[in-house]
Amino acid sequence: LSEGAGILIFEELEHAKARGAKIYAEVLGFGASGDAGHITQPDAEGTGAARSMSNALQDAGLNPDAVHYINAHGTSTPLGDKAETQAIKRVFGEHAPKISISSTKSQLGHSLGASGGIELVLSVKAIQKGVVPPTINLETPDPECDLDYTPNQPRERAIEVAMSNSFGFGGHNASIVVGKLR
Repeated sequence: LSEGAGILIFEELEHAKARGAKIYAEVLGFGASGDAGHITQPDAEGTGAARSMSNALQDAGLNPDAVHYINAHGTSTPLGDKAETQAIKRVFGEHAPKISISSTKSQLGHSLGASGGIELVLSVKAIQKGVVPPTINLETPDPECDLDYTPNQPRERAIEVAMSNSFGFGGHNASIVVGKLR
């Protein structure tokens, strides 16, 4: 566990431009779902997580191959990480292995309710800086978690579109898609 906060200001594009604000990224889409099968365990197939990510892509009007980076919910639990991996594969199909994925909780810990805000800030910074944050301490990956989880070192990469996932107890799932201002 950890403590922290991530704060972003959301405003209409025209309002931000009119006041000369620096625009770090644009919210492209949001998706949510519920899969309340168990109070703490995710659905083993990642059904709710997949629905959340699909809903976010649909809301953004994007195809799966538009996403370059996913800030995974990634709590380093065997059930959760496998379920999220399955969900990513289901939603992104052949594109899944091409996406850079990381769990920034590996660096910061799990700040519970603040995690989503913190991870969205880090996703926006990844877009802005063109650097994928690493999943640290990833020494022996589970063979079922076989995507590019950016182990131990940051990686330079052009990122136009990122997704951040937040999956909570009781099956509350949320995914947000952000991108460079177009």
